[in-house]
Amino acid sequence: MTTMFRLPDLGEGVHEAEILDVLVSEGQAVQEGDLILEVETDKAAVEIPSPVTGIISQVHVQPGTIAGVGDVLISFASADDDTSQQGASQESDDDPGTETHSRQSESQHKRPVPASPSTRRLARELGVDLNLVTPTATSGVVSADDVRQFAATMDEDEHTIQPETALSVVREIPSTSDSSIPDFSQFGPIERQEFRSIRRATAKRMSRSWAEIPHVNCQDMADITLLEEFRQRHKKEIEGVGGRLTMTVFALKAVAAALKKYPHFNASLDLERQEIIIKKYFNIGVAVDTKHGLMVPVIRDVEQKSIKELSIELHEKITKARERKLIRQELIGGSFTISNAGAIGGSHFSAIINHPEIAILGLGQGRMQPAVITDENGKHEIVPRLLMPIVLCFDHRVVDGAEAIRFMQVIIKSLQDPDDLLINMI
Repeated sequence: MTTMFRLPDLGEGVHEAEILDVLVSEGQAVQEGDLILEVETDKAAVEIPSPVTGIISQVHVQPGTIAGVGDVLISFASADDDTSQQGASQESDDDPGTETHSRQSESQHKRPVPASPSTRRLARELGVDLNLVTPTATSGVVSADDVRQFAATMDEDEHTIQPETALSVVREIPSTSDSSIPDFSQFGPIERQEFRSIRRATAKRMSRSWAEIPHVNCQDMADITLLEEFRQRHKKEIEGVGGRLTMTVFALKAVAAALKKYPHFNASLDLERQEIIIKKYFNIGVAVDTKHGLMVPVIRDVEQKSIKELSIELHEKITKARERKLIRQELIGGSFTISNAGAIGGSHFSAIINHPEIAILGLGQGRMQPAVITDENGKHEIVPRLLMPIVLCFDHRVVDGAEAIRFMQVIIKSLQDPDDLLINMI
């Protein structure tokens, strides 16, 4: 009996995945749970285990293939089928099936090699077969150093991937020979880089979001002078417990308070059923700039966590995102997103909504600026204050401008008054 393994529905608007590595070969015996594929979506890189025990009868994909949900990746034959085929081949010494059986037996000894996704990627780039690399660690995991050392000493004739093999990798990337794209090399030197993985997936999601959602934004300034004084007083304490007290941490609490008061910003639009889905949970994504592209880890149940707890969790998630160690569960389930460009010196900007959410909050860098302060007697005074630009981009199909301004005012009030922010946490 043949079993077809198809790319499963990965949820959260993920419709395809790139095959990073195929860990098995045709004719190889596998047990249920053995690793067979490594794939990557715009959410994360994932190693996929075998759903059955049997024989790999056909591998339908190669590294670089872009597979859609429901596409057949690997076909399995049951162990019983393989046994009967072996018995039939042994009835005749001249049966060419004997040779096939020999190759199957040999390939059955090749088990998935324990190695991280980054090490597997390095092995592909250097043309190294991980099955040939001897791990130096006692755990038996092949490291990047093991791969580099093997690549430096391997016999090119025997182990190096031939150019024609490398070029046979299937890459379903939009053609760069489109007539609308000129030959830029006629003007000077150029370099071509593959448009793939997280970058390509992000582009597709952003294009869909921009095409489907009527974006509107409102902008304002938040006086964070008092909040910055509070942050400076307590940041050492937070660092002592493994966290970082950043402006994004306070924004998480301020947004949670605003979402409670204006739940339509914590929603999604179901056009097929003509319904607005209002979420009763407050899972807020935070956009993180990494060398691999933009990643958005999700902080769950923000309203239930203290400033200290959020400082620790956010710091851990950002670190894991930059090291590409986030698992899929940490990247899904968000109901609202925050993007803090101020962390890298950005000021005013307009963000694209993270579909299928309704809104995204952008934060700029707080800078000392002259501001007019009115005291209790109505006297005006120009003083230096730390002002931070903020922008709310929202789906005008679900919420209107007036409601967006009120939503923003809740956030601004919380950020301008640390006491009010902390009281709202209780």
